[in-house]
Amino acid sequence: MTSSKHEPLLQKNPFVIFTNNHGKIKEISQILGNAISYLDLHPQPIHIEETGKSFEENALLKVNALSFLKTHVGIADDSGLEVNALQKRPGIYSARYAGTSATDQERCEKLLLEAKDLKDRSAQFVCVIALRLENGQNKTFKGILEGHLSTTPLGKNGFGYDPIFIPKGFSKTMAELDPTLKNKISHRYLALIQAKHSFI
Repeated sequence: MTSSKHEPLLQKNPFVIFTNNHGKIKEISQILGNAISYLDLHPQPIHIEETGKSFEENALLKVNALSFLKTHVGIADDSGLEVNALQKRPGIYSARYAGTSATDQERCEKLLLEAKDLKDRSAQFVCVIALRLENGQNKTFKGILEGHLSTTPLGKNGFGYDPIFIPKGFSKTMAELDPTLKNKISHRYLALIQAKHSFI
């Protein structure tokens, strides 16, 4: 990983992102700036079993897979959608709520079906960003974006549950918002900006 062909990438980018989700890679890179994915450095993704009982525990499991980084900051995220009337489901199981091989569309459809009779459609996106610093120390930062479920998927931007989540103060789903605007209000932005400020 520290071979010469990777040196320019590593010198230019102080943050290395642990995720196999290309949507997250794009979003985190846009928000943080000088960040690259582990996939930029290694052709084989690392698969971590998410056995934690919270977003924090799962984020730490992921970021500690980057323990080989000695001169860069490792970044991992665990995030999901909590629906209040569904006892905060899908929560930490958001990515595999409709099965491990389900598409984003299938996950949205399953959740909307489960929520079809709910009077209280309030929900929140939650993101925990975990850092692994050069000295091996870990830090976590949480971002929460409140809103409610739509009744049908709308919009083509974003990924995951974005087409069925309307953030508080808006009339459009996250998937209908311009990506630049989304990146200024999202749960991931709120967590990442805390992480970024911890270095200032």
